[in-house]
Amino acid sequence: MLESLDSLHFYVGITDDLRARLTKHNAGEVPHTSKYGPWRLKTYVAFSIEKQAVAFEKYLKSASGRAFAKKRL
Repeated sequence: MLESLDSLHFYVGITDDLRARLTKHNAGEVPHTSKYGPWRLKTYVAFSIEKQAVAFEKYLKSASGRAFAKKRL
């Protein structure tokens, strides 16, 4: 989970190279996040099974997942 430096915007996604992905977001190479940067890492969760990572990402993008993340992450 990434947070914009103004703390008004958040981004949830999955990657197998966290450092490279954060660099891309901060370089403006990701259209969805380019207008809200710079970004910092707020939280990350590592999964050994990709299917679980995808399911958790989907959950965090749901209304109940956003509420969970706001309260717990």
